[in-house]
Amino acid sequence: MRLNRVRTAVFVLTLAAMTATPALAQQPFDGTWNVTIETKSGSCEPTASSTLTVSEGRISAPGANVSGSIGQGGLVKVSINGAYANGQVSGNAGSGKWNGASGGIPCSGRWEASRQ
Repeated sequence: MRLNRVRTAVFVLTLAAMTATPALAQQPFDGTWNVTIETKSGSCEPTASSTLTVSEGRISAPGANVSGSIGQGGLVKVSINGAYANGQVSGNAGSGKWNGASGGIPCSGRWEASRQ
């Protein structure tokens, strides 16, 4: 009888461990990133800088309409205030391309980022 209770307890604990929601693990590119953009064509600001936060692979910034992510392999895809960017990060640095518009006139350029 006691053995059956022990087996039942072990089974319940094992089942609970298997179905419990795992803690969200930190992703390899989580942290605070300083981003500088440079306009190569169009009428957007020539240069701009911003600080972005990556948490669990998701990109955010206070006061900005940001939607995007950095994948496990460092692939960046993000939309920031109507502009779109993609590129690659590795370690504590990254770069890529962006495009958007200013006053309805298309503009585009490059971006560089470094993790603080």
